[in-house]
Amino acid sequence: MKISFHGAARTVTGSKHLISLNSGKKILLDCGMFQGLGKDTFLLNSNFGFDAAAVNYLLLSHAHIDHSGLIPKLLKEGFSGKIFCTPATKDLAAVLLMDSAEIERDDVRFINKKRMKSGLEPYDVLYGVEDVKKTLPLFEMVNYDNWFAVEEGIDVLYTDTGHITGAAAVHVRITENGLTKQISFSGDVGRYNDVILRSPAVFPQADYIIIESTYGNSLHHGAANTPEELFKWISKTCIHKKGKLIIPAFSVGRTQELLYFLNALSLAGKLKGIPVFVDSPLSYEATAVVKHHPENFNSAIQKLLQTDDDPFAFAELKFIENADESKKLNDDHRAMIIIAASGMADAGRIKHHIKNNVEKSQNTILIVGYCEPNSLGGLLMNGVKRVKIFGEEFNVNADVGVMRSMSAHGDYNDLLHFLNCQQASAVKKVFIVHGEFNVQQDFQKKLNDAGFADVSIPALHSEVKLD
Repeated sequence: MKISFHGAARTVTGSKHLISLNSGKKILLDCGMFQGLGKDTFLLNSNFGFDAAAVNYLLLSHAHIDHSGLIPKLLKEGFSGKIFCTPATKDLAAVLLMDSAEIERDDVRFINKKRMKSGLEPYDVLYGVEDVKKTLPLFEMVNYDNWFAVEEGIDVLYTDTGHITGAAAVHVRITENGLTKQISFSGDVGRYNDVILRSPAVFPQADYIIIESTYGNSLHHGAANTPEELFKWISKTCIHKKGKLIIPAFSVGRTQELLYFLNALSLAGKLKGIPVFVDSPLSYEATAVVKHHPENFNSAIQKLLQTDDDPFAFAELKFIENADESKKLNDDHRAMIIIAASGMADAGRIKHHIKNNVEKSQNTILIVGYCEPNSLGGLLMNGVKRVKIFGEEFNVNADVGVMRSMSAHGDYNDLLHFLNCQQASAVKKVFIVHGEFNVQQDFQKKLNDAGFADVSIPALHSEVKLD
């Protein structure tokens, strides 16, 4: 049995890990899209590094595009097997993949205009809306905490990771030549005591572990202080400077968490009539999916639902419905809060809002989640003084704030807590994925200190034979 790493290898996005059995069967863990890697992004997404038609099963951890975004391309290249995931992941993936196809179409159209001016051959889209429609019938829903047989000798278990609604760690027990080995893949690990979702669950002893490491050398500030920290930025920008607070936010997870906190601030009378615009049709659909799966909420939200039937809605909130309404916000000079995707500010309407507001000192760009260093959000977070947006350069005169407490990814304490259920000496090897290389190296030392003796950081397209 072998495992090869075709994404999220010494980088954060593009999660794809391929298990190859001695029988010739192949199991793919996630099929994610690379994001936020500048000019290399499109080329990385164009080549899987393996034969899509040879893959028998896809085990999807969750719906974020860096884990699911190349599934339609997998079908285009010949995959015809089953795709397993939780019910919430299936619902979210249907929404996110359709949106991804539309973004892909627009991005390639923009890139090809430049290529044609340079006399270069145009790129083809990775996939289109019709490819997404062909994908959806292959999804099969599975519940948490129940082992199920994919086929004889291959059993799978999904356990909650508390990252976004429906997110799971995937555990695969494979029996070959009379020997059974378990490979456990973390997907993305959420935070313990999350304000909305349940904490990550324990899982059975594994022989091999594939673990994410996004914040493998960082500690988050306490989430309990997040509403107060958010209100400080609202007060500074909207109340005192009469400016716009622009928040790039992933449509799934981060946007709902922001709405939850803003709902609490509204109920406490702290918004003072400041309008809140969610400028993302995708966020509207994703929020509806989250509401449709209350079974994933933690006990605190379950209790709140007894008195507040919608903890993600409040009087000051308005969802923007179309592009014309979005453009009108540029001419609206009131103090306001604008939340829009994407979270890394590399695509979607958020780029237009940053473009139109980044040079005005009364405004603030507030980063509330992970950003690839080369993404627009990452550049702003790292303090650059000028940014290029849609081919134009802009001075960064607006304030740039960062709220680490809102990350949906666990920090290194959360990741170590996630692994506490394992007897470290019984784990033959740990593979660190989904992280920047320097972060992974720091996390590698932490895992060694925790008793995991053999910890490696696989390179892109590398292959390892499992003993």
